Amino acid sequence: MSKLKKIGFLLAFLVPILWCLGVWLGGFWHYLTPVFVFVFIPILDYFIGADSQNVSDEVFESLNKDRYFKALTLLWVVVQLGILLYAFYFVAINAIAPIYLPGFVLGLALVTGGIGITVGHELGHKSSKLERFAAQVLYMMVCYMHFHIEHNRGHHVRVATLEDPATSHKRETFYQFWFRSVIGGWQSAWELEKARLQKANLKLWSRTNMMLWYSILPLLFIGSITLVFSLWFGEFVWQISALFFVQSILAFTLLEQVNYIEHYGILRRKKENGRYERVNPLHSWNANHLISNLFLFHLQRHSDHHTYASKSYQVLAHHDESPQLPSGYPAMILLCLVPNWWFKKMDPLLEQWEKTREEYKMT
Repeated sequence: MSKLKKIGFLLAFLVPILWCLGVWLGGFWHYLTPVFVFVFIPILDYFIGADSQNVSDEVFESLNKDRYFKALTLLWVVVQLGILLYAFYFVAINAIAPIYLPGFVLGLALVTGGIGITVGHELGHKSSKLERFAAQVLYMMVCYMHFHIEHNRGHHVRVATLEDPATSHKRETFYQFWFRSVIGGWQSAWELEKARLQKANLKLWSRTNMMLWYSILPLLFIGSITLVFSLWFGEFVWQISALFFVQSILAFTLLEQVNYIEHYGILRRKKENGRYERVNPLHSWNANHLISNLFLFHLQRHSDHHTYASKSYQVLAHHDESPQLPSGYPAMILLCLVPNWWFKKMDPLLEQWEKTREEYKMT
């Protein structure tokens, strides 16, 4: 990996910087972050193109253990918490005009969801208690803590099957998928936690049930902050709670858009014994666009992530056989909001993937 690309992962921190700049400048500058993410990054992706270079075997281990990459993800937790607290303070002392409010809130959600959940996803796969705790803190800030259970113990087991709520079906619109994935993911997390507790001979309704904590902690978090600000200003500051829940919905909607994009229409086949074929690089959509990959900590190399879930983001690899998206996630997020355009673009690619799959034997 070149030094330039190594430094390039710092680009993610440009998103909260731009959000702050938009807030300080005011007016239509509140839309600076959404315009940057959904217009400027896709343009850069188009002109700069893809990067399919993989880390060499000689440097793989040293790069995988490089503390710089771990530091970036942990630093993000501190930055995001600071941004969120500043946003609460800002809405407590300022009345944002309705015409600028969508830009303010969406920009914040791009910090907490667009990148924050991405970082949480990376940290949640680590064995370190500190990193897994940091992942849960990030999920708490967007009211999606059950994702820590469902993604690791549910999605990675059932990916590319009809049993997985986070795998989008062929000809299923994003709006249909959103309800199925949000509700199904939450139900799945409860079932997985219930099974864990039963196996350990622990009671469902007890302090050992993580789903109870995951349901309560976001409320305690925003309740405590609202109380502190209300005491500070001498009146109930309802805007803080309103902002917290709205940005949370937008944040996990961005996550679900990414789920929709990553797994659209791709299904593993069942063997004669009733078990599914092993997950391989064919079973997720991939995108190698350099700029959006740097902003998203290589999340778009999703095929390799599902094949080798323990790999750190900096060493995720490109696979020639993986199905490739026509653009990076920012552009695809916009495309999936218009079902007819999405189907027109993606269904021919999905049909090509189905032909490619036939060339590979089940393992």
